[in-house]
Amino acid sequence: LGPGRGVGAEARALGLAAVAAMRATVLDADALTSFADAPEALFEGIDAAKGRVVLTPHTGEFRRLFPKIAETWAADPTLSKVHAARQAADLSGAVVLLKGPDTVIASPGGRASIHAAVYDRAAPWLATAGAGDVLAGLITGLAARGYPLHTAAENGAWLHVEAALAFGPGLIAEDLPEMVPCVFRDMGL
Repeated sequence: LGPGRGVGAEARALGLAAVAAMRATVLDADALTSFADAPEALFEGIDAAKGRVVLTPHTGEFRRLFPKIAETWAADPTLSKVHAARQAADLSGAVVLLKGPDTVIASPGGRASIHAAVYDRAAPWLATAGAGDVLAGLITGLAARGYPLHTAAENGAWLHVEAALAFGPGLIAEDLPEMVPCVFRDMGL
C-alpha cells in the first residue's frame, strides 16, 4: 500500500485499516509519507498487528518516519545504516527495508540482513521513478505466498536487482516485472 496512493488523512486511514486486518502488509511511498507528522499512530497499529508489517523507506522517507533515529545516525559517524534500520525496526515493530545500493533489512529484536547491489551486482539504473514501488510489490507477492516477512523482504530485494541486471541500463520501472520470469527461467524454476 502506498505507491501512487497520495498523501494525507485518507492514506493514513487506509494504512491503519490495512495493518489492523492482521494480514501481512507492506507499506511504501505515500503510505509512509502520510505518517510523517504522526509516526506513533502507525507504530501503535503495527504493535497491535503483532508485527505483520514491512516498511520500505528510502533515506528521505526514513528521515520523515524516524526523525530522531535519522538525526542520530547523521550526527554520529560510528553508527551504520544497519544500526539505524535495527533501531527503526525495534521502534516501529515492523520489518524495515531501508533501500539503497546497500539495502538493509531489519526485524525487531536485532535480526538484520544486507543486500548489496555493488561491484558486479551494481544496478544503478534501479534509481528510477517507480522501481521502489515494484520492490514493494515483489515483497507483497512473496509474503502472500507465505514467506516470513523478513525472508520475503530479503528475497524481494535480491529478485529486484536480478530483474534489473537481466534488463540492463535504460530500464524503467515497468520493465522490472517483465524480467522476473526470465530470472526464474535462468534459475531453472
